[in-house]
Amino acid sequence: MPDLQATALQLLRTALDNPVANFRDGQWEAIEHLLNPSTRLLVVQRTGWGKSLVYFLTTRLLRDRGMGATLIISPLLALMRNQISAAERIGLRAGTINSSNQSEWEIIQKQLLSDQIDILLISPERLANDEFREQILLPLSARIGFFVVDEAHCISDWGHDFRPDYRRIVRILQALPPTISVLATTATANDRVINDICAQLGTKLRVVRGTLTRQSLSLQNIYLPSQAERLAWLAEHLPNLPGSGIIYTLTIRDAEQVAEWLRTQKIDAEAYSGQLEPEQRIVLEERLLNNEIKALVATSALGMGFDKPDLGFVIHYQRPGSVVHYYQQVGRAGRAVSQAYGILLSGDEDEEITNYFIESAFPPERHVLEILAVLNQEDGLSIAGIEEKLNLSRGQIEKVLKLLSVEEPSPVAKIGSRWYSTPINYQVNHAKIAQLTAIRKHEQARMLDYLNTNSCLMMFLAQELDDNTTKECGRCAVCLGKALIPETYSSAKAQEAVLFLRRTDQIIEPRKQWITGGLLTYAWRGNIPQNLRAETGRALSIWGDAGWGNLVKQGKYQDNYFSDELVDAVYDLIQRWQPNPFPTWVTCVPSLTRPELVPSFADRLARKLNIPFVPCVKKIKQNRPQKEMKNSTQQAKNLDGAFTVSPWRGMAGSVFLIDDMVDSRWTFTVITALLRQAGSGKVFPLALALNSLSQGE
Repeated sequence: MPDLQATALQLLRTALDNPVANFRDGQWEAIEHLLNPSTRLLVVQRTGWGKSLVYFLTTRLLRDRGMGATLIISPLLALMRNQISAAERIGLRAGTINSSNQSEWEIIQKQLLSDQIDILLISPERLANDEFREQILLPLSARIGFFVVDEAHCISDWGHDFRPDYRRIVRILQALPPTISVLATTATANDRVINDICAQLGTKLRVVRGTLTRQSLSLQNIYLPSQAERLAWLAEHLPNLPGSGIIYTLTIRDAEQVAEWLRTQKIDAEAYSGQLEPEQRIVLEERLLNNEIKALVATSALGMGFDKPDLGFVIHYQRPGSVVHYYQQVGRAGRAVSQAYGILLSGDEDEEITNYFIESAFPPERHVLEILAVLNQEDGLSIAGIEEKLNLSRGQIEKVLKLLSVEEPSPVAKIGSRWYSTPINYQVNHAKIAQLTAIRKHEQARMLDYLNTNSCLMMFLAQELDDNTTKECGRCAVCLGKALIPETYSSAKAQEAVLFLRRTDQIIEPRKQWITGGLLTYAWRGNIPQNLRAETGRALSIWGDAGWGNLVKQGKYQDNYFSDELVDAVYDLIQRWQPNPFPTWVTCVPSLTRPELVPSFADRLARKLNIPFVPCVKKIKQNRPQKEMKNSTQQAKNLDGAFTVSPWRGMAGSVFLIDDMVDSRWTFTVITALLRQAGSGKVFPLALALNSLSQGE
């Protein structure tokens, strides 16, 4: 097909806006295969190789033959803007259907039916939407000319980034005409994952693999046990790294903390996570793409699909849970520059965090059985309705329903906003869960092996992905026998980092609405009126963190006494905070199991502030610990009727309400309302630690 290849080459150059660009090894061959009807192809190539160009150029050539539109399933719609720009340069019209543009669905459907759209991009989560499947996908199925599964490793629950909605893709494929070509693409699939993809997409799936080595990437591992050490290292060495880059953290909390620290060091950095609004994410991505920022400090939300060819470095603040995941992230650097760095920092908290993610990956069987039982007893329940019935968090409930809904056949069905049980006798696959958990543990162990290896780091990564073509890179710290970037930092900078960690006060936002039916004894419902609502409060630390959190943990569970050092730290926090009007007295949350722990701390703090401590809040019934309550409804119900307040003559002034830990904020919310009803002034919640583990995205 020499003429066709020449046409494709011209389209490639137009798409890239580069008159001298050429196909990379394997690109044209993949396109040529896909132009044949009924082809099924899996392309495994490193990030930046140009997988999106394969499906865009194939689409253009198929459309020129009169074929129908291309359907692309991708988890990366928000990160495909620059790829879509390349598609538009070769005359392809792209549309997307997602949760944020529902008002445009009908317009896009009409455009598809009238052949005015060449590419429809949807997220795998759309496949779970009954309205989308019935009103858009089924009517269009006969008109699809080419089907693409981007980031195909998400199909495999043996992989590092399994997404349950990808399971629905197999059913969609079965409904499409057998003559259309199918392309699956990924940069991170080892043999185990490839075999699973082949099992799901059919035995006719042809696999094309390229080398995963990135020649310009220089790798180095540095063990720095404490967060203060890593913050000091970043402050001293980040300015000397080339260009701009990404610093990956395992949690949202760490992303925000590291970015804030870097800004105090006059380094332009911003935090990036899945909690940001799409518009905020776009702005931050553009700043990084345009080298207007030194670093984005990001969770895994900035991963697959983000394409910046001149990214100068990728640093990991903690080690990821698997080598495959690490390769996927570090491989974002060095695509189109002669020198880029991949630096893996690791610390003492890494294992605890990765263990948490492994242990919470699958819902416990008890959760599954409880949800199925309550759905069997009720004629349909919303998620809020399930929360009222069961002591499970919303995230736990959603995880169970998601996994059950992609089973074939499924024991649950969703109609509108309500979930129903179906007459399916579902059995939890214990063997598979145990096997997957063992794989995750093995991946974690291999990550430790990578940290400590004496062999070429690039070769280690490639071999973990079953790429045995890689030779020693000659560029990494192991190959060179010396550090690429100094592993040292000044003691003065480390001390500055310790002080920073001890001054990162946490905000406690007040609750503004009562839970329906949650507090019947107190007869509170609807919005919390301003005169019963808490003021914005403060927590000294995150539970167990490197600032004050570990000392709080020690005081609660080892010493049964919060030290005077913590009293001084909270006093300093109050001086920074300066609540207005400044409280004239102190009270605290009482406990029947540890009656002296918090009152002792509150009394010493009050004496340091030179204001009275008045333990006027009484606990009048024993309830379960709040940390055992998993959703807002259960947390509120657990406190119903648990406290009372004894008025005293000086209570009209503002007050500090002290507790050791805060999580759901319901204890503060309930006691604040009781204090205000009894005649107190404004209530300022104040806790030693915020007990929350922000998730990874």
